[in-house]
Amino acid sequence: MMKNLEKEYQELVKAPFNDALTGLFNHGFFKLMLERELKRSQRYDTPFALMIVDLDNFSKINQSRGTIKSDLLLKEVGAAIKKSIRDVDVAARYTEDSFTILLCENDSSSAQIPIERIFKEVTDRIGTDVTISAGVSLYPDDARHIQTLVDKALEALSQAKIKGKNRYVMADSKKPRDDKAPATILVVDDEPLNCKLLAATLKVDGFQTAIATGGKEALHIIAKQDIDLVLLDIMMPDMDGYEVCQRLKSSEATRMIPIIMVTALDDLESKVKAIDAGADDFLTKPPENIELLARTRSLVRVKQLNENLTSIENVLFSFANAVESKDLYTQGHISRVATLSEWLGKRLKCSQPELRSLMIGGALHDLGKIAIKDEILNKEGPLNKDEWEVMRQHPIMGEKIALPLQKSLGMSLDIIRHHHEKLDGSGYPDGLQGDEISTPARIMATVDIYDALTTDRPYRRALSDEKAFSILLEDAENGKLDPQIVNEFIAMIKERKE
Repeated sequence: MMKNLEKEYQELVKAPFNDALTGLFNHGFFKLMLERELKRSQRYDTPFALMIVDLDNFSKINQSRGTIKSDLLLKEVGAAIKKSIRDVDVAARYTEDSFTILLCENDSSSAQIPIERIFKEVTDRIGTDVTISAGVSLYPDDARHIQTLVDKALEALSQAKIKGKNRYVMADSKKPRDDKAPATILVVDDEPLNCKLLAATLKVDGFQTAIATGGKEALHIIAKQDIDLVLLDIMMPDMDGYEVCQRLKSSEATRMIPIIMVTALDDLESKVKAIDAGADDFLTKPPENIELLARTRSLVRVKQLNENLTSIENVLFSFANAVESKDLYTQGHISRVATLSEWLGKRLKCSQPELRSLMIGGALHDLGKIAIKDEILNKEGPLNKDEWEVMRQHPIMGEKIALPLQKSLGMSLDIIRHHHEKLDGSGYPDGLQGDEISTPARIMATVDIYDALTTDRPYRRALSDEKAFSILLEDAENGKLDPQIVNEFIAMIKERKE
């Protein structure tokens, strides 16, 4: 059956059905397979999972390693995915740096087994310096239509990146962290006896423990398990504690894990080197039990406070999703805008903080609409002067709601407030002009207008891409939008759709 489908695709499209670099199916053929699986699942009442996997910070990797090494990395990830799935499953290259996987006849519980297998195989092949994130949606639990399944998987992918790299999120997953569960401490020492002694001391105080007898083993454990603190020996044969610490602190996924260096070295130079590597504290061997437990408890509390801050961020994302449920015509808008903005930011070689602001700002840019009445949001026809004035307040309201998290959200707040500003000063709410508008806000303005134009609204039907492009180009020519951003965005959309 698969061979017939491949032959039919080649004859109709006049192009190969697989990606030349990774050997996986291409995007077009995958869409055909997804449609086929949807019909089959509808007929036989069977579930399936749609998984979208993205390499984190790929543009930065491409710049630092070069095109050839980056292509080899993509090839390795593709090979890892192919090795991890069954013959009945389907994997494809989705975009330049992302992959999509169809896990047939898998529900929310059974899908986690192949997902974990994929993450392990990718980590084994490419190490922990490069991380992946994934979003998963389920048929029929999350959606019964292909585009909605894709949108929900992309939204879950965005959540996975926000929560920290090298993890996956199931669409609409509401599973909270169990605050009553004991913290897990990873003890790393090449002497098994030292590990056992430290673990025994920690267990007396109610901590759970995991043990690694080397640096590489420690990194592997942290890649697949939630760790609240690391007790790390310095002198180890395969990888010393300085390198392990530096790797953990330089990764977005693990930088918030507290690290206590436990070492026989008591000279000032060693302590300075540990601090430079990113260590949060250090103890001299053999540590006093009371001091060990006190410092461990203190740093675990700090980590939990940081996680609580992240939980508050997630409340904001819940509010943003609530906005979409209020507005009947913008379902999937925030996930599309967040994803397209981040893609465009990568294309424009934005910095890592700017890319993060695009991802978070895209998800939260319409947050203030939660304060707008439904009859205004869903009005069938143009807004009158008073209604329009109310609508123009949503960037201000959104910023006010998110302002308590300004240290965490950073430049995302600027996007929330200024995504409707225009270069000629005709935008709102502040009438900013030219360089007063940041690059991320300019990107968001362009993507937001495009998505609004190409989706149905209460007062008009969706416009074609060609018509939307014409309007964007006209706004750029008239000095309202950034011409470079508009041109790059149009080129990106055309390339991806081709």
